[in-house]
Amino acid sequence: MVFSDLLFLFRFLPIILLIYFVTPHKFRNAVLFFTSLVFYGWGEPIYVLLMLFSTFVDFLHGKMVYKYKQQGNNKKAKIFVASSVIINLSLLGFFKYTDFFIASLNNTFGLSIGFLNIALPIGISFYTFQTMSYTLDIYMNDQVPQNNIISFGTYVAMFPQLIAGPIVQYKSVAKELVERHENFDDFAYGVKRFILGFGKKILLANNVGAIWSSIKDTGGQDMSVLLAWTGILCFSLQIYYDFSGYSDMAIGLGRMFGFKFPENFNYPYTSKSITDFWRRWHISLSTWFKEYVYIPLGGNRKGIARQIFNIFIVWTLTGIWHGANTNFLLWGVYFAILLIIEKVFLLKILDKCYEPARILYTFFLVVIGWVIFEFESLSGISTYLGYMFGVSGCEISNEYSWYVVVNNMILIFIAFLGATSIPKRLYWKISNVITFKGSGYIKMIVNNIGFIVIFIIGMAYLVDGSYNPFLYFRF
Repeated sequence: MVFSDLLFLFRFLPIILLIYFVTPHKFRNAVLFFTSLVFYGWGEPIYVLLMLFSTFVDFLHGKMVYKYKQQGNNKKAKIFVASSVIINLSLLGFFKYTDFFIASLNNTFGLSIGFLNIALPIGISFYTFQTMSYTLDIYMNDQVPQNNIISFGTYVAMFPQLIAGPIVQYKSVAKELVERHENFDDFAYGVKRFILGFGKKILLANNVGAIWSSIKDTGGQDMSVLLAWTGILCFSLQIYYDFSGYSDMAIGLGRMFGFKFPENFNYPYTSKSITDFWRRWHISLSTWFKEYVYIPLGGNRKGIARQIFNIFIVWTLTGIWHGANTNFLLWGVYFAILLIIEKVFLLKILDKCYEPARILYTFFLVVIGWVIFEFESLSGISTYLGYMFGVSGCEISNEYSWYVVVNNMILIFIAFLGATSIPKRLYWKISNVITFKGSGYIKMIVNNIGFIVIFIIGMAYLVDGSYNPFLYFRF
């Protein structure tokens, strides 16, 4: 079950909201916990047991770490921290990387070990990092552990951010798990934020994704430089709107239930450097690696050589986190190299350049990165890059490429415009004018009519049964 699904929108969510708000406050965590298990188990019930095991392990380890920290016995506290990390990473490694490891052994040593073909538990990369952050926060930040396992289970399994984040650190919602005050303004904001994400996903991600899917399937005979660039630009837009749309829906749902989840995207395609890009894209993942890997390794406190090493380690792990394929490892290394180059000398040069040139430089390199991210084989990566730069014998353009560009020009323009802050600034400008001059009813209509239109059009697409993948199920 996903958020952009008729079953979720018209059955699951209304029923959960009704049950939640008629339930006394002291039982609302239990409602969220058990309904989240239903949500997660809808597609793969057996993996609910895995989540419950992970919940119990980290709940117990958190208590033991806190106990020994209070006693001043850091050695035993570290043992339980290490135990928590090992158990969590072992589960993640077994389900996500076993077949990749077997394939590597087979290819390296000429073996023929059979694959396990284990189905990947949905969202395991996200909730594993969340549960690990709980134990780490208790040790590193003296966070008080949760005494109620149902409340802790709510944090781990909470369905709004369970499948694809944002990765919510325990310290950011610890108070809300104990005491939160739902109100009409937060609920209304949550609904609008959910609809905004719904529109990103259904109206933009799905439609530019359909263009990319058709171009990706195009044979070499019909491919051209123009078509290749159109395709990868559409994929760049698809993955942004797919993931940021899901994050918006998660943040909106969280607000409906009284939780304020962290922002996960901040117009990353207007970044002025690769360093800036990774402060704006998948912010919760970058923050997690910064706080729990980069800084503990020494960050930038031990000289430039150690900083370069730390960046390389963090981005190699970031690539591997995304999936058990060589392309994800290469993607992580690619960005590690770019970030190191910027850190050593390039940022000083970029600071002297005009802003549009810096944005173009960043976007160009990010798009190249998406080619590495999308194609699983080295041959696929090199072939598509060859198409893009005209070294694979294809034409600069042809009749088919112009047909695709002309027929989708308006959609692609809207998608690019929506990836900037211009629509938001325009909305607030109009809203402020209406607030200053208009009556209460006019303000209400203007502030909400856009969201109503987005939802209605999005529903029409869903009912029509159009192209509706979800990219981050892979992770």
